[in-house]
Amino acid sequence: MRLICGCSALLLLMAIPRACQAGNILVFPTDGSHWLNMDILLQALHSRGHNITILRSSKSWYIKESSSHYNTITVPVERSIDQTFVTQILFKVIEFERGALPLTSFLPMTLEMFGAMVEAHKTVGEYVSAMLGDRELMRTMVDSKFDLVLTDPCWGGGIILAKYLNLPLVYNVRWALATDGHLAFAPSPISYIPITGSGYTDQMTFFQRVKNVILHIITQMQDHLVAKLVYQDICDKHLGPDNNYNQLMLTADIWLMRVDFVFEFPRPTMPNVIYMGGFQCKPAKPLPQHLEDFVQSSGEHGVILMSLGTFVSELPADMTNEIAAAFAKLPQKVIWRYKGDRPTTLGNNTLLVDWMPQNDLLGHPKIKLFVAHGGTNGVQEAIYHGVPVVGLPLFFDQYDNLIRLKERGGAKILTINMVERDNFLKAIQEVLNEPSYTMNMQRLSRLHRDQPMKPLDTALFWIEFVMRHKGAAHLRTESYKMPWYSYYSVDVIVFLLTIALLFFLFFVGLLWSCFRLCLKRKMKSD
Repeated sequence: MRLICGCSALLLLMAIPRACQAGNILVFPTDGSHWLNMDILLQALHSRGHNITILRSSKSWYIKESSSHYNTITVPVERSIDQTFVTQILFKVIEFERGALPLTSFLPMTLEMFGAMVEAHKTVGEYVSAMLGDRELMRTMVDSKFDLVLTDPCWGGGIILAKYLNLPLVYNVRWALATDGHLAFAPSPISYIPITGSGYTDQMTFFQRVKNVILHIITQMQDHLVAKLVYQDICDKHLGPDNNYNQLMLTADIWLMRVDFVFEFPRPTMPNVIYMGGFQCKPAKPLPQHLEDFVQSSGEHGVILMSLGTFVSELPADMTNEIAAAFAKLPQKVIWRYKGDRPTTLGNNTLLVDWMPQNDLLGHPKIKLFVAHGGTNGVQEAIYHGVPVVGLPLFFDQYDNLIRLKERGGAKILTINMVERDNFLKAIQEVLNEPSYTMNMQRLSRLHRDQPMKPLDTALFWIEFVMRHKGAAHLRTESYKMPWYSYYSVDVIVFLLTIALLFFLFFVGLLWSCFRLCLKRKMKSD
């Protein structure tokens, strides 16, 4: 009997589909806040037995050289993007938004921002060139027999590396260079798809659509200039002149998009796009004792959480004093992630911290409100835990992220120039006292969680799918190889119009000939 049971158990185990055998994954990540969500994906891959190798520069800002769940290859470089670079840009944006800079500085500042973006990508380009130029390093990578390259196309290095090594390519993606990744791979009618930076929803007036089109043209020109000025030169040098960077970007087997349609407006998509919005979110863990004690001391009023993300460690002193003074008037306790000088107006109800377990705090039942800058990670965590938001967007996609929450009734937005004591206090009180904000966010939370698989498990499945099948070319459209006039059927339209014109001219000629013939007969009869 024991033998029969043992054989049955063995057959059952053999019948269960096995996970992908341990794979060998090469990762070219983007530094900064993008690394935070990439690292979560890598930890999950490591827990399933996969071998992870990270490429990092010697001046990496976030990516540690040693870790328990990945190996590293460090490429020596002379410079890198760091917090100082980002902070300088951020403070200029804040000064302009608050009116500290005159309107006449808008154009020079816009050009300066574009110059800074190009310079940032040139820094990445130097890093990529140093890597590809190291023959010993590249030989080691070839000999390592990696199964795929996992990268964030916000930087272009991973795309070029995958082509160089002839490996399948998977993206952990929201942005391709500086524009929404959807615009690169999927039909995107900009009549109802708002461009990042527009601050619009999917329901635009005529003049909003005009602005949306103009903004789309500008952003596409910026992307093409960055690709041409930085990455195309690298392609020409290391891959050969026949390799167009913009086409290489579209050869990815799978696009793991860091959004879903609970958050994003509905839009067309493609078969090789997998939506994993909120994959970094998870049930809250118990808080450290000192935070738990502070949270419990709030009583029935609850706690407000404030964080402006990875890049913003401090704000102008007058703004922090206004925010602190508004917090001091509230009965709620406040936990504020802030590293700057202590505001002079700080109340006894506010706790300043250098770091906090944001996901665990948002999942605590006493959290009533999240004051956030609108970064993707924070917005997704707020949705997951059903916490309403007061948004203070600073730059890039943050306003657009928050407008999606506002459109769904889960957030109120204050622009930086509106942050003063009374306005800030009024916005917080409105969200706290109006039940619809919490109800709407809890509805979004239910929608987000109601999936057949967790977003992280879905992402892991498709990465392993690519490793099992050496790619996913059957899901990838080849439309990127078509010239633009073929893609938009301009040649077909011109051909059909030409045929129609010829028929029209033939018909007109026939009528004219009949008219002349009738006219001649009439003249003869007269």
